Amino acid sequence: MSTGRPPFGPQVFTPADAAFEQRVRDSFARQRVMDTIGASLTSVSPGEVVIGLPFREDLTQQHGYLHAAIVTAIVDSACGYAAYSLMPVDAAVLTVEYKVNFLAPAAGRKFIAQGRVTKPGRTLTVTTGDVFAETDAGLKPIATMLATMMAVSQRETSG
Repeated sequence: MSTGRPPFGPQVFTPADAAFEQRVRDSFARQRVMDTIGASLTSVSPGEVVIGLPFREDLTQQHGYLHAAIVTAIVDSACGYAAYSLMPVDAAVLTVEYKVNFLAPAAGRKFIAQGRVTKPGRTLTVTTGDVFAETDAGLKPIATMLATMMAVSQRETSG
């Protein structure tokens, strides 16, 4: 049975909340770890979020590369907010699990984490994320993530 669209074409999502972008931006602004490391929200669209992070020497590991924990933090947030962008207004988002593959050392002027929804759900949403290093030679892929995000009520996240 044909659905009329290619099996791997870009997905188009309709957010449950018309004010999803402001809700994502407000939540990101409350995420103090992103502020601490200097990450910023670059773009927000239904089911996709991009986070940028300039290179900082104080965030490196012993070889001078951006630390894997920092790479993981930005792509986890990008995936989480991609899922959150499709959730109802009364929902909050929490990471249930993720797996990261590091493809190359994290060396570059800036790092760009892109999170995308693969399969939205009422409770669980599957996402993918990629991190690229901005270098003199162009964008270089450095990590990829598969993550599951969970919608929870705002009440469950307080306390």
